[in-house]
Amino acid sequence: MIYISVLIGSIAISTAVKKSRASEACWCWSQGQGMVATPYIHPPSKEYLSYGSYGAEADWSNADHILPLNYEQEQGKRIFYKQCVWCHADSTPSGPSNRSNLTPIPHLMNDGVALNKMKDQEIIRIIAEGGRRMGRSAMMPPYGQTLSVDDMYNLLPYIRVIATPAYPGVR
Repeated sequence: MIYISVLIGSIAISTAVKKSRASEACWCWSQGQGMVATPYIHPPSKEYLSYGSYGAEADWSNADHILPLNYEQEQGKRIFYKQCVWCHADSTPSGPSNRSNLTPIPHLMNDGVALNKMKDQEIIRIIAEGGRRMGRSAMMPPYGQTLSVDDMYNLLPYIRVIATPAYPGVR
């Protein structure tokens, strides 16, 4: 009996949601932690995520262009916005970055002119050992004890996908 009630309720919700052309069902958690279906208005967009994408990033050079991210790239994005954004971007989710206050000014993480020339292992070593150990800026701390090896290797595909000019063979 409970099964039939739930089934009928689900069908009724689905039917009600389908009547609105501008909405899709969004199964969300309410404040009481009960799952509810509510219409979610999707803004019109010319961009779409391909099947198998785990996330997206707005192209730093053209915010109208969306870059689909695979699993490793999405993990790299998560790490970037937790650890790297403060020095390797002009702005952060909470406002301006600290980049302009540093000497020398660090490369933007999407600086393909500089980073595309570097081998993967060189970038990983800079992340792990820091700038001073690699003959670069002492302002870049070593993250070898802070980040896991997987985290460092997930940063690399994220760096490659956001690079401008594009890293060969990525986009």
